[in-house]
Amino acid sequence: MNEKLSNNEIKTLPFMDSNLDLEKRVEDLLGRLTLKEKFTLCSGKRSFYTKPIKRLGIKSFKMTDGPHGIGPHSSNNAECTYFPTAICRAATWNPELSEQFGVALAQEVRDIGYHMILGPGVNIHRTPLCGRTFEYQTEDPYLNKKMAVPVVKGVQSQKIAACVKHYICNNQELNRFTVSSEVSERALQEIYFPAFKETVREADVWSFMACYNKINGIYGCEHKNLIRERLMEEWGFRGFVVSDWIATAKTTSTESCINAGLTLEMPLQIKYKKKLLKQALLEGKYTEEALNENIKRLLRVMFLVGLFDDESSIPPGSRNTPEHQAIARKIAEEGIVLLKNKDNLLPLDINTLKKIVVIGPNADKKMGEGGGSSQIRPPYEITPLQGLKNKCRDKVDIVNQHQKRI
Repeated sequence: MNEKLSNNEIKTLPFMDSNLDLEKRVEDLLGRLTLKEKFTLCSGKRSFYTKPIKRLGIKSFKMTDGPHGIGPHSSNNAECTYFPTAICRAATWNPELSEQFGVALAQEVRDIGYHMILGPGVNIHRTPLCGRTFEYQTEDPYLNKKMAVPVVKGVQSQKIAACVKHYICNNQELNRFTVSSEVSERALQEIYFPAFKETVREADVWSFMACYNKINGIYGCEHKNLIRERLMEEWGFRGFVVSDWIATAKTTSTESCINAGLTLEMPLQIKYKKKLLKQALLEGKYTEEALNENIKRLLRVMFLVGLFDDESSIPPGSRNTPEHQAIARKIAEEGIVLLKNKDNLLPLDINTLKKIVVIGPNADKKMGEGGGSSQIRPPYEITPLQGLKNKCRDKVDIVNQHQKRI
């Protein structure tokens, strides 16, 4: 079981046969893993990779931010298309465009050699003070699920895993890492669950990210009722659950996370240190069957994204293509919402315009590499002021926010 195998020997093993049934491949590979190797797969390496198991040819499974484009911090500074944020995309009310976005996003992930995008973010807008409101979609549960499902379908059509986040009720900034969201069953069912549930039932999403916060007194990463009982048993989720980065720090114990159904602790070992996993197992606080169930879910997704298959069978990747740029522009155009066109003011007639005044602290700022996990490094970026000047030339004036407004 522990013998070191050559590459040629590995290629002859049943789990390497792409024609074999998926679940048989999963079971075959699981059966070849030692207990120590299973422990190894429970936590990350570096910031966005799983640890490889070289003995069996298991490569690192690579994850990258974020919900509207690939982050330079998670992709070795790759230049990628800067897609509009989720709050803008949801304002298009265009599911077909959301699916096109998902396809394009996945193609960019594939092009940098990664396997999963950490998105979409589908937490409900509850307060403008939430630091992630711009990268979540909407305050409306129905619109939320209708726009989330096509993104997941688009991403996974390219054999890239989507990771729906942050499960669940991660809706405020104040004490975001420790707050307990006190939520009634009715509110969960009517407001918070719909988008998460439908990405499982309608789109067969391959990964969920567990949140930092508590839900009714229990941290998301160890919430057995929400993960094991609802997500997996009730909704039929077949993928794996990953922690938000360092979200396991304040959880109760190693066994509470294992028993809840948390497969992968990122980005490093806290509750899933090998000595803690071994000790809790020896003490009977969780079973190897529970561990196996968690590991099977990660292996299943590794197969789904083609980690063990010939590259010729995997959809090709691409970045910064004219097609991707066109999708980004269309989202931006359709996401503009005009509540009232008073006196038919718009569209403006550039020939009769005398002056356009640009006001605000962000008028001449490049925003792509701001936003934490949402930062993007595009090949080029222009500011709103630059765009207006390119179009309207000398008819544009910028007014400092401290100046008296005209």
